[in-house]
Amino acid sequence: MPAIDPNISTALAPSRPVIRQLDEAAINRIAAGEVVERPASAVKELVENALDAGAKRVVVEIANGGKVLIRVTDDGCGMSAEELPLALARHATSKIDGSDLLDIHSFGFRGEALPSLGAVGRLTLTSRAAGHDAARLKVEGGRPTPVVPAALRGGTVVELRDLFYATPARLKFLRSDRAETQAVTEVIRRLALAEPFVSFELRDVSGGEGRELFRAEAGSGDLFDALHARLRAVLGRDFIDNALKIEVTREPLTLTGFAALPTYSRGATVAQFLYVNGRPVRDKLLFGALQAAYSDVLPRGRYPAAVLFLDCDPQLVDVNVHPAKAEVRFRDPAAARGLIVSALRQALAGAGHRASTTVADATLNALRPETAPPRVYQMDFASRPAPVALSRAYEAQAPDPGMAGLAEPAAGVSARVEPNSSPDAVHLPLGAARAQVHENYIIAQTETGLVIVDQHAAHERLVYERLKRQMAGHGIAAQALLIPEIVEIGPQAAARLLAAAPELERYGLSLEAFGGGAVAVQATPAILGQVDCKALLSDILDELEDQGESAALQSRIDAILSRMACHGSIRSGRQMRADEMNALLREMEATPLSGQCNHGRPTYVELKLSDIERLFGRT
Repeated sequence: MPAIDPNISTALAPSRPVIRQLDEAAINRIAAGEVVERPASAVKELVENALDAGAKRVVVEIANGGKVLIRVTDDGCGMSAEELPLALARHATSKIDGSDLLDIHSFGFRGEALPSLGAVGRLTLTSRAAGHDAARLKVEGGRPTPVVPAALRGGTVVELRDLFYATPARLKFLRSDRAETQAVTEVIRRLALAEPFVSFELRDVSGGEGRELFRAEAGSGDLFDALHARLRAVLGRDFIDNALKIEVTREPLTLTGFAALPTYSRGATVAQFLYVNGRPVRDKLLFGALQAAYSDVLPRGRYPAAVLFLDCDPQLVDVNVHPAKAEVRFRDPAAARGLIVSALRQALAGAGHRASTTVADATLNALRPETAPPRVYQMDFASRPAPVALSRAYEAQAPDPGMAGLAEPAAGVSARVEPNSSPDAVHLPLGAARAQVHENYIIAQTETGLVIVDQHAAHERLVYERLKRQMAGHGIAAQALLIPEIVEIGPQAAARLLAAAPELERYGLSLEAFGGGAVAVQATPAILGQVDCKALLSDILDELEDQGESAALQSRIDAILSRMACHGSIRSGRQMRADEMNALLREMEATPLSGQCNHGRPTYVELKLSDIERLFGRT
């Protein structure tokens, strides 16, 4: 190796990076990148500050999706003139004293929001505390101005103009005004559900014209009464009409809220609101638990609707794992997930045959013509006595009531009318079977209307639930492999899988250590037949990594049972006797989850007599 000539200039040598302290403005802009991603993030932080200040009314005004203006006005405790500069200092907060980062009872606590917003926009803070004069402080691009007197009755007004003007590159990543407005509205909706005793108002003041985007008045009564009213304002009446009340405690966790029936599912997760100790979160563990609870009643691509509040001692959950506080970490994640899954499944099973009212609404809408011209009925005219001859002629042609149901059906329609079957069954939820049409749909009369049942879909669910009960009672038979299959998965994955081996053995999968990073598969569930062990273990490991536990094996077994139920149920095209139809209705009433088939579709439609009469213009 040739020697280095000491005479060579060091200017040609690569320069060494120098460690330097960033200035306060740069630090605040970096923090803003973590806390404030878009206008909706700024609104979230400011409204949470208002709620932490004890506000009972919060008014939010935005312009151009929040890019030009965000103004949050509250009637909280306010701040004195001496506290305003401190409120804009990094890591200055009234929420905690710093001694215990797990004992947190407020929305905010990091002390980053206001200084971050002041670093990337033009921020004006006006406030008045009880017993103090109102004061105002402005900061632009991280440069504050002196505190000056102001006029304000009480509370706080935070005005943020020209968001990201100090970091113009960030503006390029913002979406259209409409998309940003929708994001702001979603933030307000989620916070409004978290605080049902607080009034919220969101207005769009773009162009100087105030347009109300959202309003929810403060609730009264107990928590469930207030939440019920708030849910109606945020999610609409349909959700309330089709939601099940959840109230379960399994120390040290409590789960409350509402979860919708499976037939009230959505095409995306837009109707899922989860809260931990009152804080709205988007935690993958909790959302995964919600989806798992509905896994047996919803098809792929459909998502449940729910508003759930999980409460526990703050010491049992860490909310300081994400700058925006959107994720949390539980000390016992399996307990949190298990409570959600078991509580929701119990509530769904308790709903029995119930299906959502929106199924009937969709049916009625399908029956109504798109454009209904004004109709005039004979009953609308003044009634006049008919000529005697005409009346007698009509009576002569009228069918004998005792012969009802014996007439031949119209071409293409098969019907079996049973007018006198099970008269007492009319008083039961699904009524008494009156007819079968197209050899697939059962028509039943109830006290308040009629029910149309898809015989194949209904029986498929009944058989499926029967097979699951048998499986739970007698266990899952294991099929021993003549030659154990050795699967190489790596040391860490093997350890994780073997730790879950006792639970997996309940489902017929028997595993043993084989040294190094391999496991030996000794037996597989007999109902699955021939199994690709490597692919199965890979799926289980993915769920263990993501959720802390695996339902992959149970899901596969349930899928087999569902397939067996489909092939073993009453097929479309089979004519049924009256006693068979009524037996099916009675079993539906006694079977959990019978309101939807194994694929998540409704098994029946209920139409109220009042709705049917409206279809015919009789009301």
